[in-house]
Amino acid sequence: MSISRLMQMGAAGVSSGPAWTNPDIANASYDSVSGSVSTDTSAAYDLFFKPDGTKVYITDNTPDEINEYNLTTAWDLSTLSYVQNFDASTQDTNLSGAYFKPDGTKMYLTGAGSDGVYEYDLSTAWDISTATHNQTLSVTSQESTPRAIYFKPDGTKMFITGQTGDEINEYSLSTAWDISTATHSHVESISSEETSPQGLFLSPNGDKLYVVGAVNKDVFQYTLSTAWDTSTMSYDSVSFDLSSQEGTPLGVSFKNDGSKMYIVGLTNNIYQYST
Repeated sequence: MSISRLMQMGAAGVSSGPAWTNPDIANASYDSVSGSVSTDTSAAYDLFFKPDGTKVYITDNTPDEINEYNLTTAWDLSTLSYVQNFDASTQDTNLSGAYFKPDGTKMYLTGAGSDGVYEYDLSTAWDISTATHNQTLSVTSQESTPRAIYFKPDGTKMFITGQTGDEINEYSLSTAWDISTATHSHVESISSEETSPQGLFLSPNGDKLYVVGAVNKDVFQYTLSTAWDTSTMSYDSVSFDLSSQEGTPLGVSFKNDGSKMYIVGLTNNIYQYST
Protein backbone atom coordinates (compact mmCIF):
# COMPACT_ATOMS: atom_id res chain seq x y z
CA MET A 1 0.00 0.00 0.00
CA SER A 2 -0.18 3.12 0.30
CA ILE A 3 3.84 4.96 -0.40
CA SER A 4 5.45 6.41 -3.25
CA ARG A 5 6.07 5.84 -6.79
CA LEU A 6 7.97 6.70 -9.80
CA MET A 7 5.21 7.48 -12.21
CA GLN A 8 2.80 7.61 -9.41
CA MET A 9 4.17 5.35 -6.81
CA GLY A 10 1.50 3.13 -5.59
CA ALA A 11 0.35 4.28 -2.29
CA ALA A 12 1.43 7.60 -3.30
CA GLY A 13 1.87 8.27 -6.92
CA VAL A 14 3.83 10.85 -8.79
CA SER A 15 4.89 11.47 -12.35
CA SER A 16 8.59 11.75 -11.62
CA GLY A 17 11.01 10.58 -9.00
CA PRO A 18 13.90 8.24 -8.26
CA ALA A 19 14.27 5.03 -10.22
CA TRP A 20 12.35 2.15 -8.71
CA THR A 21 13.97 -1.24 -8.06
CA ASN A 22 11.70 -4.10 -7.06
CA PRO A 23 12.28 -4.88 -3.37
CA ASP A 24 14.04 -8.05 -2.30
CA ILE A 25 11.79 -8.90 0.63
CA ALA A 26 13.29 -12.38 1.01
CA ASN A 27 16.41 -10.66 2.31
CA ALA A 28 14.74 -7.71 4.00
CA SER A 29 15.91 -6.62 7.44
CA TYR A 30 14.40 -4.52 10.20
CA ASP A 31 16.19 -1.18 10.54
CA SER A 32 15.35 -0.88 14.25
CA VAL A 33 13.51 2.30 13.24
CA SER A 34 9.89 2.98 14.11
CA GLY A 35 7.47 5.85 14.58
CA SER A 36 4.64 5.82 17.08
CA VAL A 37 1.15 7.07 16.18
CA SER A 38 -0.44 5.77 19.38
CA THR A 39 -1.20 9.23 20.78
CA ASP A 40 -3.59 9.94 17.93
CA THR A 41 -4.50 6.46 16.64
CA SER A 42 -6.25 3.65 18.51
CA ALA A 43 -6.34 0.93 15.83
CA ALA A 44 -4.05 1.60 12.87
CA TYR A 45 -5.19 -0.32 9.78
CA ASP A 46 -3.38 1.13 6.79
CA LEU A 47 -0.79 3.72 5.76
CA PHE A 48 -0.24 5.80 2.66
CA PHE A 49 2.76 8.02 1.93
CA LYS A 50 2.72 11.18 -0.14
CA PRO A 51 5.04 10.53 -3.12
CA ASP A 52 7.83 12.74 -1.77
CA GLY A 53 7.76 11.09 1.67
CA THR A 54 6.86 14.28 3.55
CA LYS A 55 3.41 13.10 4.65
CA VAL A 56 1.91 9.83 5.79
CA TYR A 57 -1.76 9.03 6.36
CA ILE A 58 -2.97 6.37 8.80
CA THR A 59 -6.49 4.94 8.89
CA ASP A 60 -7.85 4.46 12.40
CA ASN A 61 -10.47 1.76 12.82
CA THR A 62 -11.45 3.02 16.28
CA PRO A 63 -12.77 5.66 15.72
CA ASP A 64 -13.35 5.58 11.98
CA GLU A 65 -11.04 8.33 10.78
CA ILE A 66 -7.90 8.97 8.83
CA ASN A 67 -4.99 10.79 10.48
CA GLU A 68 -2.50 13.01 8.66
CA TYR A 69 1.16 13.33 9.72
CA ASN A 70 4.07 15.43 8.50
CA LEU A 71 7.64 14.19 8.20
CA THR A 72 9.96 17.18 8.34
CA THR A 73 12.68 14.97 6.83
CA ALA A 74 11.26 12.87 4.02
CA TRP A 75 10.83 9.17 4.89
CA ASP A 76 12.39 9.72 8.34
CA LEU A 77 9.99 8.31 10.95
CA SER A 78 11.81 10.10 13.77
CA THR A 79 10.51 13.41 12.34
CA LEU A 80 6.86 12.32 12.38
CA SER A 81 4.35 14.84 13.74
CA TYR A 82 0.55 14.79 13.90
CA VAL A 83 -1.36 17.34 11.82
CA GLN A 84 -5.09 16.55 11.84
CA ASN A 85 -7.78 13.93 11.27
CA PHE A 86 -10.81 13.44 9.06
CA ASP A 87 -13.89 11.70 10.41
CA ALA A 88 -15.22 9.09 7.96
CA SER A 89 -17.73 7.44 10.31
CA THR A 90 -20.68 8.85 8.34
CA GLN A 91 -19.56 6.66 5.44
CA ASP A 92 -18.30 3.57 7.28
CA THR A 93 -18.07 2.21 10.82
CA ASN A 94 -15.30 -0.32 10.12
CA LEU A 95 -12.72 1.75 8.27
CA SER A 96 -9.60 0.08 6.85
CA GLY A 97 -7.80 1.06 3.63
CA ALA A 98 -6.69 4.38 2.14
CA TYR A 99 -5.32 5.58 -1.19
CA PHE A 100 -4.77 9.05 -2.73
CA LYS A 101 -4.76 10.17 -6.34
CA PRO A 102 -1.18 11.07 -7.37
CA ASP A 103 -1.85 14.82 -7.31
CA GLY A 104 -3.47 14.63 -3.87
CA THR A 105 -6.85 15.97 -5.01
CA LYS A 106 -8.77 12.75 -4.36
CA MET A 107 -8.85 10.33 -1.44
CA TYR A 108 -10.30 6.81 -1.44
CA LEU A 109 -11.20 4.86 1.69
CA THR A 110 -12.54 1.34 2.19
CA GLY A 111 -14.49 -0.16 5.04
CA ALA A 112 -16.28 -3.33 6.07
CA GLY A 113 -19.08 -1.60 7.93
CA SER A 114 -20.94 -0.87 4.69
CA ASP A 115 -18.69 -2.88 2.34
CA GLY A 116 -17.85 0.17 0.29
CA VAL A 117 -15.25 2.28 -1.45
CA TYR A 118 -15.63 5.97 -0.65
CA GLU A 119 -14.35 8.71 -2.94
CA TYR A 120 -13.56 12.19 -1.61
CA ASP A 121 -12.51 15.43 -3.29
CA LEU A 122 -9.83 17.55 -1.62
CA SER A 123 -10.08 21.23 -2.51
CA THR A 124 -6.50 21.66 -1.25
CA ALA A 125 -4.24 18.81 -2.34
CA TRP A 126 -3.08 16.50 0.46
CA ASP A 127 -5.03 18.48 3.09
CA ILE A 128 -7.65 16.08 4.49
CA SER A 129 -9.44 18.89 6.30
CA THR A 130 -10.68 19.99 2.85
CA ALA A 131 -12.08 16.56 1.93
CA THR A 132 -15.73 16.20 0.95
CA HIS A 133 -17.48 12.91 0.20
CA ASN A 134 -18.22 12.60 -3.49
CA GLN A 135 -19.64 9.10 -4.04
CA THR A 136 -19.69 5.51 -2.83
CA LEU A 137 -19.20 2.19 -4.60
CA SER A 138 -20.62 -0.92 -2.97
CA VAL A 139 -18.40 -4.01 -3.29
CA THR A 140 -20.60 -6.27 -1.20
CA SER A 141 -21.31 -8.53 -4.20
CA GLN A 142 -17.61 -9.35 -4.33
CA GLU A 143 -16.45 -9.03 -0.72
CA SER A 144 -18.07 -8.56 2.69
CA THR A 145 -14.84 -7.45 4.40
CA PRO A 146 -12.90 -5.17 2.03
CA ARG A 147 -9.59 -4.05 3.51
CA ALA A 148 -6.86 -2.32 1.48
CA ILE A 149 -7.35 -0.40 -1.77
CA TYR A 150 -4.87 0.33 -4.55
CA PHE A 151 -5.01 1.99 -7.97
CA LYS A 152 -3.09 1.74 -11.21
CA PRO A 153 -1.16 5.01 -11.72
CA ASP A 154 -3.51 6.21 -14.46
CA GLY A 155 -6.63 5.53 -12.38
CA THR A 156 -8.13 2.98 -14.78
CA LYS A 157 -7.79 -0.03 -12.46
CA MET A 158 -8.58 -0.56 -8.79
CA PHE A 159 -7.60 -3.45 -6.52
CA ILE A 160 -9.12 -4.44 -3.17
CA THR A 161 -8.06 -7.12 -0.70
CA GLY A 162 -10.86 -9.26 0.67
CA GLN A 163 -10.46 -10.63 4.18
CA THR A 164 -13.52 -12.87 3.98
CA GLY A 165 -12.77 -14.32 0.55
CA ASP A 166 -8.96 -14.40 1.05
CA GLU A 167 -8.60 -12.75 -2.32
CA ILE A 168 -7.65 -9.81 -4.50
CA ASN A 169 -10.50 -8.19 -6.41
CA GLU A 170 -9.70 -6.25 -9.59
CA TYR A 171 -11.92 -3.55 -11.11
CA SER A 172 -11.71 -1.59 -14.37
CA LEU A 173 -12.74 2.08 -14.44
CA SER A 174 -13.97 3.36 -17.79
CA THR A 175 -13.38 6.92 -16.54
CA ALA A 176 -10.14 7.26 -14.61
CA TRP A 177 -10.51 7.87 -10.87
CA ASP A 178 -14.33 7.80 -11.09
CA ILE A 179 -15.48 4.83 -9.01
CA SER A 180 -19.02 5.08 -10.39
CA THR A 181 -17.58 3.66 -13.64
CA ALA A 182 -15.89 0.67 -11.94
CA THR A 183 -16.76 -2.85 -13.04
CA HIS A 184 -15.49 -6.01 -11.40
CA SER A 185 -13.14 -7.80 -13.81
CA HIS A 186 -11.36 -10.55 -11.85
CA VAL A 187 -10.96 -12.19 -8.47
CA GLU A 188 -7.76 -14.01 -7.46
CA SER A 189 -7.59 -16.26 -4.40
CA ILE A 190 -4.52 -16.08 -2.18
CA SER A 191 -5.88 -18.43 0.49
CA SER A 192 -2.96 -20.83 0.03
CA GLU A 193 -0.67 -18.14 1.46
CA GLU A 194 -2.92 -16.15 3.80
CA THR A 195 -6.43 -16.46 5.26
CA SER A 196 -6.65 -12.83 6.43
CA PRO A 197 -5.18 -10.61 3.69
CA GLN A 198 -4.95 -6.95 4.66
CA GLY A 199 -2.47 -4.41 3.25
CA LEU A 200 -1.78 -4.18 -0.49
CA PHE A 201 0.91 -2.58 -2.66
CA LEU A 202 1.80 -2.88 -6.35
CA SER A 203 5.06 -1.89 -8.01
CA PRO A 204 4.96 1.21 -10.26
CA ASN A 205 4.93 -0.83 -13.46
CA GLY A 206 2.41 -3.34 -12.10
CA ASP A 207 4.60 -6.43 -12.33
CA LYS A 208 4.85 -7.13 -8.57
CA LEU A 209 2.16 -7.29 -5.91
CA TYR A 210 2.69 -7.39 -2.13
CA VAL A 211 0.11 -8.43 0.47
CA VAL A 212 0.28 -8.30 4.26
CA GLY A 213 -1.44 -11.08 6.18
CA ALA A 214 -2.71 -10.77 9.74
CA VAL A 215 -2.78 -14.52 10.42
CA ASN A 216 0.69 -15.55 9.23
CA LYS A 217 2.10 -12.07 9.99
CA ASP A 218 4.03 -11.99 6.72
CA VAL A 219 4.42 -9.89 3.60
CA PHE A 220 3.88 -12.08 0.53
CA GLN A 221 5.28 -11.33 -2.94
CA TYR A 222 3.60 -12.13 -6.29
CA THR A 223 4.53 -11.64 -9.94
CA LEU A 224 2.07 -10.48 -12.59
CA SER A 225 3.26 -11.73 -15.97
CA THR A 226 0.97 -9.16 -17.59
CA ALA A 227 1.24 -5.85 -15.77
CA TRP A 228 -1.82 -4.85 -13.72
CA ASP A 229 -3.64 -8.08 -14.64
CA THR A 230 -4.22 -10.20 -11.52
CA SER A 231 -5.41 -13.13 -13.65
CA THR A 232 -1.71 -13.59 -14.51
CA MET A 233 -0.60 -13.41 -10.87
CA SER A 234 1.55 -16.15 -9.34
CA TYR A 235 3.10 -16.51 -5.90
CA ASP A 236 6.89 -16.14 -5.91
CA SER A 237 7.29 -18.37 -2.83
CA VAL A 238 8.81 -15.28 -1.22
CA SER A 239 7.65 -13.83 2.08
CA PHE A 240 8.98 -11.85 5.03
CA ASP A 241 8.09 -12.48 8.68
CA LEU A 242 6.91 -9.39 10.58
CA SER A 243 5.99 -11.02 13.87
CA SER A 244 9.07 -9.83 15.77
CA GLN A 245 7.89 -6.25 15.37
CA GLU A 246 4.11 -6.36 14.83
CA GLY A 247 1.67 -8.94 16.17
CA THR A 248 -1.15 -7.81 13.86
CA PRO A 249 0.34 -6.30 10.68
CA LEU A 250 -2.33 -4.61 8.57
CA GLY A 251 -0.74 -2.10 6.19
CA VAL A 252 2.28 -2.06 3.88
CA SER A 253 4.03 0.67 1.89
CA PHE A 254 7.38 1.26 0.21
CA LYS A 255 9.72 4.19 -0.30
CA ASN A 256 9.52 5.62 -3.82
CA ASP A 257 12.72 3.84 -4.93
CA GLY A 258 11.77 0.48 -3.39
CA SER A 259 14.67 0.49 -0.94
CA LYS A 260 12.56 0.74 2.23
CA MET A 261 9.40 -1.04 3.37
CA TYR A 262 6.99 0.33 5.99
CA ILE A 263 4.52 -1.70 8.04
CA VAL A 264 1.74 -0.56 10.36
CA GLY A 265 -0.55 -2.55 12.63
CA LEU A 266 -2.44 -2.64 15.88
CA THR A 267 0.57 -1.72 18.03
CA ASN A 268 0.06 1.72 16.41
CA ASN A 269 3.65 1.93 15.25
CA ILE A 270 5.14 2.31 11.78
CA TYR A 271 8.14 0.00 11.29
CA GLN A 272 10.89 0.51 8.72
CA TYR A 273 12.78 -2.23 6.85
CA SER A 274 15.58 -2.25 4.29
CA THR A 275 14.83 -4.27 1.19
